[in-house]
Amino acid sequence: MLGFRTQMPWSSVQEESQGQLCEGAAAVVAARQGMETPLTAVAEAFEELARGMDADGGELRLAPFGDTCALVSVLFSSLGMAFRFAEIEYVTKVNDLIGAGKSYRTLSDILDKDIENDSVKKQGSHSRNLRRVRLGLGLIKALFEQFLTTEGCSLYDAATTAYGQVCAPFHSWAIRKAVGAGMYTLPSREQLIVRLNETDFSVQKEMRRYIDASSPIIEYIDNLFLSRNISLDW
Repeated sequence: MLGFRTQMPWSSVQEESQGQLCEGAAAVVAARQGMETPLTAVAEAFEELARGMDADGGELRLAPFGDTCALVSVLFSSLGMAFRFAEIEYVTKVNDLIGAGKSYRTLSDILDKDIENDSVKKQGSHSRNLRRVRLGLGLIKALFEQFLTTEGCSLYDAATTAYGQVCAPFHSWAIRKAVGAGMYTLPSREQLIVRLNETDFSVQKEMRRYIDASSPIIEYIDNLFLSRNISLDW
């Protein structure tokens, strides 16, 4: 890879992702277009989200959380057809949480309401969708961690390991089989870097920023469930 970035807007994968998002979520993604690379936009958004959580006394507000998570859809798109299953599910759940942000102030509020209605794990509930979005965030985080672990690590190896750690335990054999076959359609390491409009150096920096910025958010969501005696094995 050459040591410079080509000056171009976010790639066509962003446009495809916006087509999946509801109007509000698409507007969040579009607002970042042309301003920075996808990785930078996502990392900065999660850093802002963490600062907001600290300012709110440790509470995570639902509206900015949904807006931030909408940006991650572009990262799923950059992985191509192999992660299409994850992107579609992820976008659907994010759209639901963005809609819920009009009625609920915090993530705690939606979980407490679903506990009251005995619907935490019910298909379509906000709490179930929050759990699925958290898995999406964790999948990207794990993939980036694997990508950075060994210099020259292939995207196939990184994605296979990340999927096995984060999502496979909750998927049926048929889904795992389909995902495994789809992994062979992943772009190469070099192709992913180009799609993200990064260089070998900058992609490492921005991936680490996402890992560091998303970690406290992921931990916070897990603790929301665990503190209410709700296991994470679903």
